[in-house]
Amino acid sequence: MKAFMDADFLLKTETAKRLFHDYAKEMPIIDYHNHLPPDEIANNRQFESLTAIWLKGDHYKWRAMRANGVAEQFVTGDADDLTKFKHWAATVPYTMRNPLYHWTHMELQTPFGVKQLLDASNADWVYNHCNEQLPHWRTQTLLKHFKVTTLCTTDDPCDNLEHHTAIRQSGFDIHVLPTFRPDKAIAVEDAQAFNAYADKLGMVANMPTGNYHQFMEALRSRHDYFHEAGGRLSDHGISTFYNTAFTATELETIYTKLRAGKEISTAEALQFKTGTLHLICEWNHERGWVQQFHVGAIRNNNSRLVQQIGADAGVDSIGDWQVAIAMSGFLDGLDKKNKLTKTVVYNLNPSYNEVFATMAGNFQDGTVPGKIQFGSGWWFLDQKDGMEKQMNTLSNMGLLSRFVGMLTDSRSFLSWSRHEYFRRILCNLLGDDVENGELPGDINWLGKMVQDICYNNARSYFGF
Repeated sequence: MKAFMDADFLLKTETAKRLFHDYAKEMPIIDYHNHLPPDEIANNRQFESLTAIWLKGDHYKWRAMRANGVAEQFVTGDADDLTKFKHWAATVPYTMRNPLYHWTHMELQTPFGVKQLLDASNADWVYNHCNEQLPHWRTQTLLKHFKVTTLCTTDDPCDNLEHHTAIRQSGFDIHVLPTFRPDKAIAVEDAQAFNAYADKLGMVANMPTGNYHQFMEALRSRHDYFHEAGGRLSDHGISTFYNTAFTATELETIYTKLRAGKEISTAEALQFKTGTLHLICEWNHERGWVQQFHVGAIRNNNSRLVQQIGADAGVDSIGDWQVAIAMSGFLDGLDKKNKLTKTVVYNLNPSYNEVFATMAGNFQDGTVPGKIQFGSGWWFLDQKDGMEKQMNTLSNMGLLSRFVGMLTDSRSFLSWSRHEYFRRILCNLLGDDVENGELPGDINWLGKMVQDICYNNARSYFGF
């Protein structure tokens, strides 16, 4: 019986072991999409407890605890940190075959050196042992320990980016860059919320937003501001792609109705989303940015918990919208105008993997290797099975060797082991093929391919 999570964890063949230990293991990290709070990096936060650094904000763990019958008081409620941790520790044995079981023990091993299996019996010891180390494992120390060279946070256009400025001016030698996430600028389903956002945008930009042209000029000024702050990426969380015909006059009319507090039709909402997103994508092209589309989540399903906790309560799931036709039309509309910039598309519904991978292939233009990327397994798919399916699909439909690799998409400073998890899975896939006679045993070339996917491709593609 093979030992659990030993040095060769997930590596089934000698070739896989060699690829990981000799080529992948020591590669640095570019984490080009996460949700880490920049203020905690700027202030080099010291966390007060293992619960604060590990459980707070981690909706993966919240979902598991709820599924295990843990009351909300001990998940996101007012219970003290130790009590919450004990409920998590008691849940861990029940997470076997969920990726949380692997992630939990990887995150305890590195950086805390805990090799025991976590359960209710050793919860107090693990909690105290890790808490004793927390003064050392501040946010900046963790980034350096995991060899992070660049990370990109996720930021609303109205954010003033003061913490990014503070990090840059502090001389901290890891690049912490903002990502332009203008989802609220196309969230027109709730006119009241949209108007509040338009007013806020005008205040931040110090520009009027009375009409659509002014609104977009204010948004464009924030795009410029992000660029000056080092931002080189936009990110868009959309249920599906939008591709409804629009004119400038129609967009102005729709905006006027919204500002008057009037309801707009579904067709008008789709026009507004399509037109506004097109313009933002044109700015991305002009600036030479990379744009990302996270597609397919149905969010905030449990209205009771959303009302109790707020957004990101851990009550989101995979959606099933039709995507291919609109995705084709949206990308083609930009390509026809020669305004399609480097683009990463992330798919949340595994039944659409081949759709996304083949669509990416339609818009490669020979200017940049892997210009249109079928992005890594995202959210519910950033686990062993999801990663393997994504990489196998990309291999079949495109060029795995040009893949920009993994990201954490996390709010936790302990999630860097997901890069190691990904690298082990990648090396195991290639190792299996070599030892099955499906790939040549050219270790030097395969090692280069592994290092490119782990780091070099992202460094070149994003141009940090």
